Amino acid sequence: MKGIVFLAIAALAMLALSPVASAPAAAGETVSPPGARVWIIWPKDGEVIHGGKLWVRMGAKGIGIAPAGVIKKNTGHQHLIIDRPLPPFDEDIPADKNHLHFGGGQTEARIELPPGKHTLQVLMGDYDHIPHDPPLYSERITVTVP
Repeated sequence: MKGIVFLAIAALAMLALSPVASAPAAAGETVSPPGARVWIIWPKDGEVIHGGKLWVRMGAKGIGIAPAGVIKKNTGHQHLIIDRPLPPFDEDIPADKNHLHFGGGQTEARIELPPGKHTLQVLMGDYDHIPHDPPLYSERITVTVP
């Protein structure tokens, strides 16, 4: 019996270390419209933000903006990722101070950043806060608050 348990544990350990287990997560089930894209209109990459308060303006082309919970083809809502990498594409986008949800369909927001360098990136989510397939995300930009 001990031998069977040992083999099972060894097999699970090998599976956990396999390339399949460490591959990036796939996107959600909501299909992206062909040619759709999202971006940050303002601030621009490299911008210096005095005082740390700013309006972030987000753009989208080829995909409609709809509030969270609204199931409508070729739509979604934006999420602003601050100082974090993109989350797994097959899970709900986290909701915290680094993952801001705009589930009301907003395309701009007033945020405040502490002094330092910060990264900003937009990630589109479907009605249920899961990235589209393929995922729609902007380039990551860097801003500085002196």
